[in-house]
Amino acid sequence: MPKIIDLFAGLGGIRLGFKEAMDVLGLETECVFSSEIKPYAIKAYKGFYGEDEVTNGDITQVKVEDIPDFDFLLAGFPCQPFSSAGTRKGFKDTRGTMFFEIERILKGKIDAGHPAMGFLLENVEGLINHDGGETLKTIINHLEALKYQVSFRLLDSKFFGLPQSRKRVYIVGTLTDQVSLDNFEESIKTLDSVLEQGLPTIDSVFTRKLFTYYTPNQVQGKSIKDKRGGKNNIHSWDIDLKGVTSPEEKKLLSLLLKERRKKHWAEEIGITWMDGMPLTENQIRTFYDVPELHEMLEHLHKMGYLAFEYPKKQIEKEDGTKARIPDETLSKGYNIVAGKLSFEFSKILSPNEMAPTLVAMDVSKLGVVDGDGIRRLSIRECQRLCGYPDEYSLDQLSESEAFDLLGNTVCVPVIKEISLRLGEVYQKQYKGGK
Repeated sequence: MPKIIDLFAGLGGIRLGFKEAMDVLGLETECVFSSEIKPYAIKAYKGFYGEDEVTNGDITQVKVEDIPDFDFLLAGFPCQPFSSAGTRKGFKDTRGTMFFEIERILKGKIDAGHPAMGFLLENVEGLINHDGGETLKTIINHLEALKYQVSFRLLDSKFFGLPQSRKRVYIVGTLTDQVSLDNFEESIKTLDSVLEQGLPTIDSVFTRKLFTYYTPNQVQGKSIKDKRGGKNNIHSWDIDLKGVTSPEEKKLLSLLLKERRKKHWAEEIGITWMDGMPLTENQIRTFYDVPELHEMLEHLHKMGYLAFEYPKKQIEKEDGTKARIPDETLSKGYNIVAGKLSFEFSKILSPNEMAPTLVAMDVSKLGVVDGDGIRRLSIRECQRLCGYPDEYSLDQLSESEAFDLLGNTVCVPVIKEISLRLGEVYQKQYKGGK
């Protein structure tokens, strides 16, 4: 019977995937210790695994001797320090030091004469290249110093039977074997495999304007944003969301969308290139010179399609991070008001494709066509996209709490496939069980 501890447990997805793997191998799993600090995560965890589940809070306050001996340590340690959505401070961030809690527990058990057989760790894609790869190298070196044979690999959930592209770094190790993270059997599914039908759709100013210009079938697979062009983008002016625009104004906005990203505009005024320069009226006339240009720019500014702002210069803050601030010594210019998350939906997903990576801050902005309307992805559909069973209920949580946990959770089938290989090491060691 493999004994596990479940750290930074969240919804308990690593534990679930590990258990599913052991079930396949005919091994019973016992979780002897779990830890999670978010109150609503604890509520969900206990709701699924049982109210009598002991879920410890701050792992930094737990002594190693108070943790029962175990065979495998499972942990999706905090990812924000290494994520593109966070500050990317890595070990400079206190959350980044949570890895060293894993090391502390593993080492403590070794020193006590009860070493764990192995571990399974999960983190974001950004860990691979953080600090030029030094952060990951540090993690691997510390684990190998404990005499574990360590493997790591970046794996994408879309190859494991989940219609979601979610790349994550997986790190495994055992005392006896080098566990391969190569050559998993691929399984591909599309979004329609997890979608429900007949759920309530949204009737709003946005959806009404969208369907004035497009049919439900035409919006599938389209992003809703005023950034970069392309056939898969629907811009706010395409549906006159902020006010009616003329064909000439639409042309101007489309040209400005592309032109503002050219580096030579920044070079002309002596600043480090920024992705999306505000351009003066005179600069705009170099590629769209019409008599009524000034009136068009002012009209688009008044409606909210354009901002009138200073270019931004890059500065270095006291903590060493870089930021951009308006340079008021330069002339103001017109710029696209580009906010991906400023619209009711950021993307309308196609049922014949895969979902993008679910992210806590914008998972509620992903829409799907249902009948003749559009709705948001349901919590249950998001659970399915991560491989959780329908019986895992999140009804006791608010929608924002549920989406936060799902946006930060693991993909259960990937964990299962990796755990099968850890289970084989366990069986080899104990000849069928302990």
